[in-house]
Amino acid sequence: MPRLISPFAEVVVAAPRTKITTDKIFDGLAQKFRNNVYGTNKGWLRQHILSQDLQRIPFIADQKSCQVLDVGGGLGQMSDWFAQQGHQVVFTEPATDMRAEAINLFTAQQNSYAAPVQVYNYRLQQLEAHLSPANIVVCHAVLEWLHEPQAALPILANMMQPEGWLSLMFFNEHGLRFSNIVKGNYDKALRDTLDGTGQRLRLTPISPQDPETVLSGLKAQGLEIVSVAGIRIFNDYLRDKTPSEADLEKVQALEWRYCHQEPYWRLGRYIHVIARKPAA
Repeated sequence: MPRLISPFAEVVVAAPRTKITTDKIFDGLAQKFRNNVYGTNKGWLRQHILSQDLQRIPFIADQKSCQVLDVGGGLGQMSDWFAQQGHQVVFTEPATDMRAEAINLFTAQQNSYAAPVQVYNYRLQQLEAHLSPANIVVCHAVLEWLHEPQAALPILANMMQPEGWLSLMFFNEHGLRFSNIVKGNYDKALRDTLDGTGQRLRLTPISPQDPETVLSGLKAQGLEIVSVAGIRIFNDYLRDKTPSEADLEKVQALEWRYCHQEPYWRLGRYIHVIARKPAA
């Protein structure tokens, strides 16, 4: 039997870590993302929940064409989705091989677009100097790979037109901690050394985000928070790692049912925020 631990027992203190001073750019990781994320059930589920949640934006729900800026768009799935809805899309991605794969996707799908997707290699910090504000700014799975994520929020706000919309998805610090404990990484959790180092080919983010910090940061930019959802609340903890198609649809229905509800959304592996910019 393990001994009972006194609430006054010595607390395990995290060892000091070298501060990461550069953003993580995914050169050379396109295949790993395709195989480990986008080509899996969790990638399908993420895309499905996002496409449902984005219907909260009037431009999308009303099928009204608008300008969309996809920041750090990876392999291009979201830009492709918006372009197929008839929107004019600007896609940015600094990683060379990921941008190349996105271009291949856009070329293959161009006959189904109302307008060609414009492609640029800009980093988030370069957007204001080179691009115009858009009706919808999409920034998915980018904040957690920046060494100064809060500095990105005013840039994203400035890239929104008045009465424009922001779709911001980021890796959830609380979901990462919960996952590590469930998987038995107790020492890592006790030391609170959960964030990645940006080294080698690991996909653990260098800056997982506290949702309340991000929400406060968006409000400080004068944005109205319209919706907050947890993405992949249950899926990553399923005992059956290869559910049938029928069971996967049931999981998707449960994810959608609870993704906006307390307390469930707070444990999503990702948090999806929809925010609106007031009129000028």
